[in-house]
Amino acid sequence: MYYTYMLRCKDNSIYTGITTDIKRRMEEHFSKNEKCAKYTYTHIPLKLEAVWQSDTKALASKLEYHIKKSLTKKQKEELIKNQKLLENFLSEKIDVEMYKKVDKFIEIN
Repeated sequence: MYYTYMLRCKDNSIYTGITTDIKRRMEEHFSKNEKCAKYTYTHIPLKLEAVWQSDTKALASKLEYHIKKSLTKKQKEELIKNQKLLENFLSEKIDVEMYKKVDKFIEIN
């Protein structure tokens, strides 16, 4: 199982990434250990905002790519507020049926 996630940072930017273990990955980002992303090392992560589950790394990577490259900051904010908008924003680029929204995910602050 793979997860695509969106993190809110202290400067109000949004970081998007993928992982196989959401709890471990959040601990890496929030602790700023050697495995945290370069981005979250310099942009302090505050909150895990959204998570989607997919079966393969390729699917997770594809969603990550399109969130990063196809969506504006405003669309990312709307997607965080209503994750069902994934279909509205990306259905022409990816098969949105391949992703399951994760409602209950780990909160690390």
